Amino acid sequence: MRTLIIISAAVLITSAAAVAALFWWLDRPVPEYVTPGLPGQDNAPKERARGDKAEIGKFFRKFSDEYDHSLTGEWSRFRGGDSSNICRDGVPLADAWPKSGPRILWSQKMGEGHAAAAIFKGKVFVLDYIEELKADVLRCFSLADGHELWRRWYIVDVKRNHGRSRTVPAVNENVAVTIGPKCQVMCVNSANGGFLWGIDLVAEYGSTIPQWYTGQCPLIDGSAVVLAPAGKDVLMTGIDAVSGKVLWKTPNPSGWKMSHSSIIPMTFDGHKMYVYCAQGGIAGISAEPGDAGKILWECSAWSPSVVAPSPQQLPDGMVFATAGYGFGSVILKIKHESDGTFKAEVVKSFNPRQALSLEQQSSILYNNTIYGIRPKDAGDGRCQLVGAVPGNIAEYVYASGGELRFGLGPFIVADGKFYILDDNGTLTMMKIEGASGKILGSHRIIDGSDAWGPLAVADGRMILRDLNQMVCIDLTGKIKGQEEEMNDGKK
Repeated sequence: MRTLIIISAAVLITSAAAVAALFWWLDRPVPEYVTPGLPGQDNAPKERARGDKAEIGKFFRKFSDEYDHSLTGEWSRFRGGDSSNICRDGVPLADAWPKSGPRILWSQKMGEGHAAAAIFKGKVFVLDYIEELKADVLRCFSLADGHELWRRWYIVDVKRNHGRSRTVPAVNENVAVTIGPKCQVMCVNSANGGFLWGIDLVAEYGSTIPQWYTGQCPLIDGSAVVLAPAGKDVLMTGIDAVSGKVLWKTPNPSGWKMSHSSIIPMTFDGHKMYVYCAQGGIAGISAEPGDAGKILWECSAWSPSVVAPSPQQLPDGMVFATAGYGFGSVILKIKHESDGTFKAEVVKSFNPRQALSLEQQSSILYNNTIYGIRPKDAGDGRCQLVGAVPGNIAEYVYASGGELRFGLGPFIVADGKFYILDDNGTLTMMKIEGASGKILGSHRIIDGSDAWGPLAVADGRMILRDLNQMVCIDLTGKIKGQEEEMNDGKK
């Protein structure tokens, strides 16, 4: 009898401990990467990635259909819909911030990296890398409050190398397109996340994944997705956005490799073209319907081994290209010959100390001045924001000076003001007119590091990020009652 009592007590104690452990487990905070399931969507991966082979678009999860349909602004791809990196949506932005800085509307934890957002009519799209899932994850958020609407992902093993994620999606009414760190391209329905098609550029074209992973952002031009695989036989290709059918291919006779730079549409003498800085040279590819994909001109005279900034069109048929790691910059002159052909010639090249050059971000042409942040090897001018004469990038109209230096962070123009984010998450708002620059506000938005992801602005909101988080801030001072806070800050 005594033995039975002891056994019963032991059972009761064990049961109580088990119940306590269960309640402790249920009361734990849910990790960021664990999300609630919905009926019919329990298709989470059963195992980790094996090698680099990815079943692109395999997994999907939906969370909500609710977002603010009244928000109609667009920042639909890298550098915005016109590739200028200038927001011209007409929304007035505040000329001053309260002492507490611009209001943070919402924030989201992100996988380690630099992938930035595209904004399209009330939604935010970002290609995250979630280490716990070993997956590239296209996440769609509500712009108004940051809650996640849906996500689609595929497993691919990406090791840490100065972060993992890099690129900005391209979005329109029909599709959202991404390029992952290891060159997997995914296209989904932008309204609901439905999978449309996917391409592994390494497997399909023989692309070489650049050092530190892919930095190329996809381009949507009309009904085509334009990519630069820079593979064994194909330099550039156009793909039907909805069906995934290949529309045209550009040969790669010189064997150029993929860089971190992105394709930029330009127009010279009435002829539309795609300009791309590859590892090996710079090329202009026809974007005209009749001869899309045709090589119009090539220039291998300037060929950095590492190039991240995208090319910038300048007046008078010129193109500015730049790279870090001591490669400096170059000005090309594009000539349209009498026989209809094009020719590209180097006007002049510069080392980083001689003239404007950039290491990671791309330049902005604004008010007939080309702006950029000089690299760390630019001598006394290192990390300064400068504005140069387009025809002579060694002549500076504006320089922020030694007291105001920035790192490798991004910058953007919106409502006539410059917004510059430094490496550690401090956002500076400036008004620049000629040689004069006035700081309108400067505030530490994120208490982090490596805040290198490009900025996105729409509907008076800015999306910015550092290595581990993404935040949305109000630039108007009027969203959700902040107008009163702004008035208090001016007293």
